[in-house]
Amino acid sequence: MSPVPLGLALAQPCLVSPVPLGASLGCPCPVSPVPAWGSPVRGPWSRSGQPRYSPARCPWSLPSVPCPVSSVPLRAAPVQPCPVSLVPLRVASAPPGPPPSGPLPGAPAAPGHAGPDPASPRSGGLSNLLFKCALPEHILSVGDEPRQVLLRVYGAILQGVDSLVLESVMFAILAERALGPRLYGVFPQGRLEQYIPSRRLRTEDLQDPDISKEIAVKMSRFHGMVMPFNKEPKWLFGTMEGYLKQISELTFPEEAQLKKFNRLKAYNLQEEMKSLRELLESTPSPVVFCHNDVQEGNILLLAGHEASSSDKLMLIDFEYSSYNYRGFDIGNHFCEWVYNYTHDSWPFYKASPENYPNRQQQLHFIRHYLSEDSGRRGDTTHEEQARIEEEMLTEINRFALASHFFWGLWSILQAKISTIKFGYLDYAQSRFEAYFQQKARCL
Repeated sequence: MSPVPLGLALAQPCLVSPVPLGASLGCPCPVSPVPAWGSPVRGPWSRSGQPRYSPARCPWSLPSVPCPVSSVPLRAAPVQPCPVSLVPLRVASAPPGPPPSGPLPGAPAAPGHAGPDPASPRSGGLSNLLFKCALPEHILSVGDEPRQVLLRVYGAILQGVDSLVLESVMFAILAERALGPRLYGVFPQGRLEQYIPSRRLRTEDLQDPDISKEIAVKMSRFHGMVMPFNKEPKWLFGTMEGYLKQISELTFPEEAQLKKFNRLKAYNLQEEMKSLRELLESTPSPVVFCHNDVQEGNILLLAGHEASSSDKLMLIDFEYSSYNYRGFDIGNHFCEWVYNYTHDSWPFYKASPENYPNRQQQLHFIRHYLSEDSGRRGDTTHEEQARIEEEMLTEINRFALASHFFWGLWSILQAKISTIKFGYLDYAQSRFEAYFQQKARCL
């Protein structure tokens, strides 16, 4: 195994390429893949000269999950217990977006686990397979090797391979700036991240004034970053145009799905997007580095920090982060106050439009956002502050339209490609209904 630079991981034969923060080159591959012919391979993660992974059984293999490290299938031959415990967090196959935050029913059991399960299944998004990987107590760490990591195996990707490389670079930069988990390694099918004891926020948490204040501050800091990416705001409409093109080629074999799909197509989405573009082009909104998916499932409440007034939250999942309009990031967050993805019966979400933040809740968020941004803007008079707040209210609520439109299109595509048990077409209908209701209020 040879060192693989971060940006080249997808083009190299090495399947895992840890990238130390602050360094441009990777370290030797820490995982010893087992070749199909079963010859032992040594690596820094093997112990006493024994291969970490038995040639008879790859511990990354699950009955329904392709092994991201080795082509060795799960076999019936007896093997020694695997020294790496894998605890599935969520089985998913769609890109980031509105996720259920509870564990999926029927998640595969952890194979090769030595000793009692040290962790219960965690929540995750609809985009990836997530596993908590832990060394058992009888295995000593080597150097500064972490005892626990989070393994992310990519699911179905709509954005393309290039976006995965950019997202890994972005992930490492944000980690260096203490704005996200550390990156331990990347490989073509996923990456290894820092495991952070925490829980994801719940939808109702977003209404808590202290939590809303900290989200506003964190988002403002995020928006203030200068990142080495294209700063033209092409992401929003470029992505939606791509979604529309794919939707134009879709069909559904089941009559019930086809009926729902035809109802959505009746909105004349192509013409409606032109109308939305015209409205937003007439709405001033600064171009900043945006998260683009600040919903409760992408915000961690850090264990042991619950009582902190200003440092208890961490943003995660940067797959859609890009330079974009500020109004979209905030408006999208406000829309997420409405949707609860932990509903335990079909369609596995619940929309509560009455929970969309009212004027005072929006101003609470805006004022803390601007307070964090004051160092970049300078001092303002009371009149100027009031004017800025009113302009932001208009900006945010117009760009909330784009949030409904974006995730509505996204959900139509997921109805076709995702294996998650979720009412994607129902969710798309809900988002487009909310879009037209919001549009009537904005005009």
